[in-house]
Amino acid sequence: MREDVESLDIKDVTANWVNAAVLQRQIDDRIKALADLSHTPLFFGRLDYLHAPGADLAEGAEGERFYIGRRHVHDADGDPMVIDWRAPVSQPFYRASKKDPLDVGLRRRFGYTGGELTAYEDERLTDPTESTHTSRLLQAEIERPRVGPMRDIVATIQPEQDEIVRSGLSGSVCVQGGPGTGKTAVGLHRVAYLLYAHRDRLARTGTLVIGPNKSFLHYIEQVLPALGELEVKQATVDDLVTAGIEVRGTDPAESAVVKGDARMAEVLRRAVWSHVTTPTEPLVVVRGSRRWRVPAYELAEIVEELRTRDIRYGAAREALPQRIAHTVLVRMEQAGEAPDDRVQDAVARNTAVKAAVKTIWPPVDPAKLVLRLLNDPDFLATHAEGVLTADEQKTILTAKPARSVKSAKWSAADAVLIDETNDLVARTHSLGHVVLDEAQDLSPMQYRAVGRRCTTGSATVLGDLAQGTTPWATASWAEALRHLGKAEAVVEELTAGFRVPREVIAYASKLLPSISPGLTPVESVRETPGSLNVRESSAPDADVVAACVESLAHEGSIGLIAADPRIPVLAAALEAAGLPYLAPGEETTAESRLTLVPASLAKGLEYDYVVLDDPATLVAAEPDERTGLRRLYVALTRAVSGLTVIHATPLPPQLT
Repeated sequence: MREDVESLDIKDVTANWVNAAVLQRQIDDRIKALADLSHTPLFFGRLDYLHAPGADLAEGAEGERFYIGRRHVHDADGDPMVIDWRAPVSQPFYRASKKDPLDVGLRRRFGYTGGELTAYEDERLTDPTESTHTSRLLQAEIERPRVGPMRDIVATIQPEQDEIVRSGLSGSVCVQGGPGTGKTAVGLHRVAYLLYAHRDRLARTGTLVIGPNKSFLHYIEQVLPALGELEVKQATVDDLVTAGIEVRGTDPAESAVVKGDARMAEVLRRAVWSHVTTPTEPLVVVRGSRRWRVPAYELAEIVEELRTRDIRYGAAREALPQRIAHTVLVRMEQAGEAPDDRVQDAVARNTAVKAAVKTIWPPVDPAKLVLRLLNDPDFLATHAEGVLTADEQKTILTAKPARSVKSAKWSAADAVLIDETNDLVARTHSLGHVVLDEAQDLSPMQYRAVGRRCTTGSATVLGDLAQGTTPWATASWAEALRHLGKAEAVVEELTAGFRVPREVIAYASKLLPSISPGLTPVESVRETPGSLNVRESSAPDADVVAACVESLAHEGSIGLIAADPRIPVLAAALEAAGLPYLAPGEETTAESRLTLVPASLAKGLEYDYVVLDDPATLVAAEPDERTGLRRLYVALTRAVSGLTVIHATPLPPQLT
């Protein structure tokens, strides 16, 4: 298929060089999408239908066989050899069961080793003599060692996951999923499905995946290209809101909480619209020998009408000179003249009109406005009256006011405020679909920033309330979705765990009553005896290094997770022992499999074996106990095959 595209000759099929360049780019993208991926087979399953799909189910109707894969593959004549996993005819591969075979007589799974076909496994769904059993190939694929970036799960999607993946584009979905339930993979595969089912629409409107940090985005960046989807953009929330703003400062937790509160949107709205003043003087427009007078009360009516319309500050400001010009044109027509649109445009550009607009409706620079709010106590007090308390206002005021936008040490929370103000002035461009991962950690103002990017589109929200590790972490999905502007979104819960061994997730779940009461614990489908090892230590640095060496004897990736202040100490210990290590986001290889992970960056990552350094120190490094225990819950649930906990200080009482 790739060679067919490469052999295309477009010399005589384009009208000009522009068309030729566009077509060549499309051809290049197609060739890139058809690239071979090492160790990635093109098909992983087979369905033998009892009857041809869509055919009459009468007695004697012939069945049909389909091979299911990551991509559609056709032969030289264009006949399909492998059916895309997203096609409707492929759906029974994920949904069919003994209770509901969906007209499938046999489902076959193929097993691969290093890209070579090495096994297959059959399920005869309509054979009453064959008992239901857990697929060993499915289990082996889930447990395959994690080396390199995250991979797709098209061969192992479960029925409850498939239901979310194939949900429609028109509605938004929120997925609450504990560690190892596959929520990130479900979100990415939903993007791939939507691009398959609604390609033309999403090609026009765009798709975006938002992750918590660059390390996470690097980890997931190969999933969609492996499925042939190359056009999906990826970003963090900070990437979205810091256009033109350099973030150089940080906020204390109490200040960041207030700046991230949804009430700040009302403070900003008041501050922006406070610039509009009611006209008190008439306007006189001179054209040739004639003078046209618009009285102050009429100007005031125009301004009030624009203020009450549901349009942005900047759009209303652009409309004001045209509205004034229209009023002048009415005067001209009443005097017997016959002005046209060109005259109205000329009046709108008249010096007197422009001066009046500048006075009545001055331009607003969002960054300057936010800087003034954070620097000027009186300006803040005026617009925060009845919204923020006096103490909250003091909390967000800058200790050392900056002289200009460029010299200000903006924080990430400040950038979100500027983004909100930008939207008050000019509407933010909306995309067709947005995926928001690790959503539990966002502030209400950050939710609003993401929501602005999909006001006319839909969203897939992914997260786990128990893993909320910021002081402003959301308390409920209903609240989060309201701030996102998607209150109607359907909330789905994934409780079956496929990544974390049963012993490890049960140990971590002891924290749930303290960090997220009422949340359903994850039930792991993987029982791995010996996967949990908790050791008390009198020489923690040496014992941590020894545990890493022990873990490296196994196949797969190793993650050493520790409280952020402990990272330099452990880095020195690893270097002294001659153990090379990577930083989060650096790709593991067969030669370099150990990653030293600050606990603050562990969320969303996974390793075959995890060594966890002193849980009590990790908890104590956070601003409060609940946040610390949530950070510990994240760290405890990064392991796929085994977890070793080394502690020199007593374990948190919740774990004993």
